[in-house]
Amino acid sequence: MQTQHCPSRRLIILGSTGSIGVNTLDVVEHLRSKGLFDFEVVGLAAGSSATVLLQQADRFRVGHIAIADHESTAALNGFDQVFSGPDAALELIESVAKPGDLVVGAMVGSAGIPAILAAIGRGCDIALANKETLVAAGEIVMPLVRKHRVDLLPIDSEHSAVFQCLHTNPAKESRDGAIATDSIKRVVITASGGPFRTWSTDEINNATVEEALNHPTWNMGPKVTIDSATMMNKALEIIEAHWLFDLPAEKIEVIVHPQSIVHSFVEFVDGSVLAQLGPPDMRTPIQCALTWPNRVDGNSRTMKWEQLRHMDFEPVDHDRFGAIGLAYEVIRAGGTSGAIVNAANEAAVAAFMEGRIGFGQITELVREALRAIEPVAVHTMSDVRTADRAARESVAGSCSANGLVRR
Repeated sequence: MQTQHCPSRRLIILGSTGSIGVNTLDVVEHLRSKGLFDFEVVGLAAGSSATVLLQQADRFRVGHIAIADHESTAALNGFDQVFSGPDAALELIESVAKPGDLVVGAMVGSAGIPAILAAIGRGCDIALANKETLVAAGEIVMPLVRKHRVDLLPIDSEHSAVFQCLHTNPAKESRDGAIATDSIKRVVITASGGPFRTWSTDEINNATVEEALNHPTWNMGPKVTIDSATMMNKALEIIEAHWLFDLPAEKIEVIVHPQSIVHSFVEFVDGSVLAQLGPPDMRTPIQCALTWPNRVDGNSRTMKWEQLRHMDFEPVDHDRFGAIGLAYEVIRAGGTSGAIVNAANEAAVAAFMEGRIGFGQITELVREALRAIEPVAVHTMSDVRTADRAARESVAGSCSANGLVRR
């Protein structure tokens, strides 16, 4: 009878040392300690944080680990298998993953896409936190999800909110998470507005790295935090919602909600609106993805309704935050346009973090790349890689042409 109350499942975490990975392991530990769900963590992958990865592997008795940084490999001796190098996460999946496993995709950037594709091909369900997987390769990922009949469960708080609102009518659901879109009038994704919500255009353009990393409500990794400051994260989320929920561009909107209590809402054609609310704590959507369709006691913060005095909503200022408009261009253009925007943004954010460009130039460089590179149909990862490379070269060329390369 115990197994009925404490189901068990194998779990692989790609990006275990980042914010999502750390919170995922916190949720796993909580579920174990309460006898609610027993995950066997069979694989962990990280970029370069060897010390943290080693501590995680020891704590959860994980024998198979992967690290992208070759130089960190020496610190990881003593495990059954250690994969290293740029393809380490993919090699981990190919060696360890089995049908029915749950794979958490939390690697930052496009580097984790091949591993996610391999996991789907092996019949693994995916708990997805990595926006780039669908933004850059949605045309490959979603047909593969349907072919192998696996679950694709969103971890992003906004997409988890939409997912939960839509999964109130099981009769209209399909296994890949889609429902009949003719019942949906629009999906509204909320945005905190980031640290520059009330700043002028000049102030935003001249923002420092430290100011851009000072997010008012969420504690995230640096790249995602910079995306929140430009609101490029919302552009990526619009594109991701298009793929996750099979929605056209005109049915996806963004509204600024600085309290980050309402994570998204869905308006149906009959006028009804469903929303998912909760304090800004990533452990809630993580646990939802890990235990779906079950609901069990969590360890995230809970609402204190008696202390809630007001919730504010305001439209997006597209003049100050031009990144969001790029999402609709990508959805309408299709093909490799998502890969172009994603790679150009990664390159531009890196250039800003390194002090080579100003904050206001991030979105401009992404826009330049999207306009300069002709998108083509996506048939394989080779198409995605080609677009990715062209976009990065476009950003590098623009920096060089404008004398922005650090001397």
